[in-house]
Amino acid sequence: MRIEHDLLGDREIPEDVYWGIHTLRAKENFDVSGYRLRPEFIRGLAQVKKACTQANLEMGFLPEEKAKAIVEACDEIIDGRFHDQFIVDVFQGGAGTSNNMNANEVIANRAIEILGGRKGDYTVIHPNNQINLHQSTNDVVPTAIRVALIELLHRLPEAVGILQQAFHEKAEEFKDILKMGRTQHQDAVPMYLGDEFLAYSEVMKRDRKRLTECEQILDRVNLGGTAIGTGIDAPVGFGQLAIKKLNQNTGGGFFQAKNLIDATQNIDSFAAVSGALKVHAANISKITSDLMLLHSGPRTGFAEIRLPDRQAGSSIMPGKVNPVIGELVEQVSMKVIANDYVVCEVIRRGRLELNAFLPLLSHVMFDSMTMMDAADRIFAERLVKGIEANEAACAEHIKTGWMQAGLPALVRHIGYARATEIGRKAKEQGKTPRQIILEEGIFTEERLDQVLMDGLRGFGREEECC
Repeated sequence: MRIEHDLLGDREIPEDVYWGIHTLRAKENFDVSGYRLRPEFIRGLAQVKKACTQANLEMGFLPEEKAKAIVEACDEIIDGRFHDQFIVDVFQGGAGTSNNMNANEVIANRAIEILGGRKGDYTVIHPNNQINLHQSTNDVVPTAIRVALIELLHRLPEAVGILQQAFHEKAEEFKDILKMGRTQHQDAVPMYLGDEFLAYSEVMKRDRKRLTECEQILDRVNLGGTAIGTGIDAPVGFGQLAIKKLNQNTGGGFFQAKNLIDATQNIDSFAAVSGALKVHAANISKITSDLMLLHSGPRTGFAEIRLPDRQAGSSIMPGKVNPVIGELVEQVSMKVIANDYVVCEVIRRGRLELNAFLPLLSHVMFDSMTMMDAADRIFAERLVKGIEANEAACAEHIKTGWMQAGLPALVRHIGYARATEIGRKAKEQGKTPRQIILEEGIFTEERLDQVLMDGLRGFGREEECC
């Protein structure tokens, strides 16, 4: 064991760990959920510390030997080492101070080791004096969150694009299959199954565009603002130089906010990103619900499409197969939408010059992005790409569904009132409108088919739209 000291006194720290006394106290105070920092966030913290160290070196505030050791320690963390040393619970007080100090201590102790010293000998490199030089939790943590979110945003639009393409391919495959369209769960008018899937592809295209644009929402950082955005204890130009180094190291396009006080106390940009995630979650939830309804049955439901079988669906009903991938996607969507509520709550509960609840915000946003990315890929690969059309069911529903489906096409020939009367008679007599029309001699069978097809051509296919 080694002894470390803080304002509350001395504590024993295991000799082999890289964290120190501040991390230990945080672990004891906040051990509530078992959730730990995401790898992307840990890398984001190390990227910010690396950039600040390089800026301090260039401005003459750190000797080269110490700066090189600190940068080497940061690079090791960025490469995935020492992540097990970030042990503070996600739920914590202090606006992320414990996360910042956890990073400071791990980087300091690894740098001390690189220089040939023993962990805990902060006369060599000090967590506050060198690793946190010219920084505050209040500019480090929000910057690191943005770095991490942009890393995740590089993947998520790709996943949405895979889903979009899967729907587009099904639209092409199903383009000639006529089926019943429905509104309010009631028979409406005919449409093509391919057009239904083309609509799903289009909404995914919009989601992808919104998520791609989120990177520009997150590129404004408050690094250099230190405690509340006034830049206290940081030399003029430090923030801009640190951001320049951050961009060089990450390939990012970050820039310093014009008003650092605003950027420190107001975190509304995160709500915009979370909102885009929520919209995408709502859209795929709606689509998933549609697909499961169209798949329902297989003998007493719509059964117009077949979803791929993925596993046995019941412990008591042999042969039953459930739409488990769709149910997974719906649950992920619920969680993402709930997470967006948490983000809005965090934003509105900021007080004066700081928002103390950034740790919770970062956790739920990382949660939403990683789950959404995985769910989109699973949705595309294990459900959408395996969908088959049940052409026989589609044709049967068209044949028996003329109760409402064919009547709109008749309105311009016989008027709304008469078409309504035909619909009423068909319903009362348990017949189709087609039977009533032919029995009453309103049209010949050949003429009726022509009228119905002419009506169908007025909508449906993309190439026929004006």
